[in-house]
Amino acid sequence: MLLRNSIPAWLAGAAASAAFHTSVVLAAPCAQLTDLKLAHATINSAESIAAGAFKPAATGGGGPGAPATDYGHLPAFCRVAGTLRPTADSDINFEVWLPASGWNGKFVGTGNGVWAGSIVLSSMAEPLAKGYATMATDDGHQGSPLDGSFAAGHPEKLVDFGYRAVHETTVAAKALIAAFYDKAPSRSLFVSCSTGGRQGLMEAYRYPKDYDGISAMAPANPMVGLMVASLWTGVATLKDPASKIPPPKFALVHKAVLQACDARDGVTDGIVSRLGCDFDPQVLQCKTGDGPDCLTAPQVVALRAIYAGVHNPRTGELLYPGFEPGSEGMLPLLTMGPEPFPVATTFFRALVFQDPKWDFRNFDYDHDVERSLQLGHAALDVPPSGVEAYLAGGRKLLLSHGMADGLIPTRSTVNFYTALTQHAGAKELANTRLFLVPGMGHCGGGEGPSVIDTISTIDGWVGTGHAPQRIIARNPPSAATRTRPLCPYPQQAVYSGQGSTDEEQNFRCE
Repeated sequence: MLLRNSIPAWLAGAAASAAFHTSVVLAAPCAQLTDLKLAHATINSAESIAAGAFKPAATGGGGPGAPATDYGHLPAFCRVAGTLRPTADSDINFEVWLPASGWNGKFVGTGNGVWAGSIVLSSMAEPLAKGYATMATDDGHQGSPLDGSFAAGHPEKLVDFGYRAVHETTVAAKALIAAFYDKAPSRSLFVSCSTGGRQGLMEAYRYPKDYDGISAMAPANPMVGLMVASLWTGVATLKDPASKIPPPKFALVHKAVLQACDARDGVTDGIVSRLGCDFDPQVLQCKTGDGPDCLTAPQVVALRAIYAGVHNPRTGELLYPGFEPGSEGMLPLLTMGPEPFPVATTFFRALVFQDPKWDFRNFDYDHDVERSLQLGHAALDVPPSGVEAYLAGGRKLLLSHGMADGLIPTRSTVNFYTALTQHAGAKELANTRLFLVPGMGHCGGGEGPSVIDTISTIDGWVGTGHAPQRIIARNPPSAATRTRPLCPYPQQAVYSGQGSTDEEQNFRCE
């Protein structure tokens, strides 16, 4: 039983502090949260962490694009770790971090990268530092985020990864928050990128009452289509040795893309800021033989396939969009070989075909796509119509995507948003926005300003009801100062013609 009459001084001081944004009576010391009884859950530990003292034994695996994290700025908090077993084959590990003082009364759930396999502790640092209670989960298994074979022979683990683990952890986190503060969170937000972005969409789809606002950046959705596309991109350069494009040639292509596409927005700044650049890699084709400053004919064909996306060879139907010109800096991750990106190959080899000798060169982009959908579509994919109930309830969905993303094509999110707007009602449309980030790679980085406060943006939208009309993106502190406005799609940032192009106030959205 949780004790309510033996609150230690550090908690009592927190309750009285002006830093508290809400009127909170703390219900229990941190250590006694292990006594909390939750459905199919075990609280394994609950410990008080002093300000600046947190040092993880190992950083959570966020996958490609996950930033390094400095934990030294974190405030004092209660660190809770637990395990959830909603089925006999479930083993979902999670953590919940609760500010020891200065709790703003709100909760932020976070997600994972690629196939998960660990609790991404770094994802909880920013929410905690801002005063939010926060949570993360390993999605029901431990292992490499690049390996999807954990679900082979374990359909419940695929369900846990697909949607159940985040929901179950969200329920547990809210119970721990209520037990610790004697108050439920006044606002619940989910903020994440990549697989975490897909998890946010899945929460809106399957559990629309879990969160009041969701920020889904570069969502890996539909995930089965993305696996097919990742395979396609690798096959384009690896099926035939003559098609292989070495990394230095991707840099050569990127330079040519900038020459062709950079100035289309009226500003020459080393960033492709408009979708739909019709760059043709044939302009780089070698006149004879091969060389470091040109592409061979097979390399041109391969790059065209990467830009064009996955097409059904029988019907010609576009199955999944290709990558935008400008994303070349990340494409070597998918094409370095000797096989395509393991995120995809392990999915097909272990789950779809269940054959350790399966050869990626033999994939049929007609019949095998259907076979893949039959295995994973229900657990892994969110249809655009699936979030309508969430939006109709007044909840907010903030979509965003880097235009130089070389792991998840930008147009996958544009297509999702476009399909949503085509059949959603006015109320649903009022509660969703898409922002594209020129020059940003996967979840961050790249040549354009990519530091965005998505937590404050979605929190402010939920709190005020006023949709964001402009989001400011900044360069990281290590780079030269540059800010740019992000505009709600399909609006675009247009230079006013006066002032520095490195200052966002000199651009307008139109």
